[in-house]
Amino acid sequence: MSDEKPAREPIAEDARIDALEERLKAAREREEGRNRPQGTGSDANYRSGNRVLADLLGGLLGGTVIGYAIGYLTGTNPWALLVGLFLGIVVAFRNVFRMANTPPADSSDER
Repeated sequence: MSDEKPAREPIAEDARIDALEERLKAAREREEGRNRPQGTGSDANYRSGNRVLADLLGGLLGGTVIGYAIGYLTGTNPWALLVGLFLGIVVAFRNVFRMANTPPADSSDER
């Protein structure tokens, strides 16, 4: 390909330099493995965040719709709406606290 000589000729005479090169190569491989982004942790955190958001929005919207529907049918619209909204918030926060207190699933087997 090219007639240029490499920047450094391999030295086979000195075993210390060869051992140092092997140790440097092993250290570089360990460092690359350590600095490689771990996809499993961030994916699990992303899923947890989405679940919390869905629980909060679902509780708010569900409580509002159910409270409005009950208030419309019974004629107690503003109070039934407020009670439904309050119950939706309570249920949403209960789900978030329950999810926060459960231990995470062991993801070491997935690799």
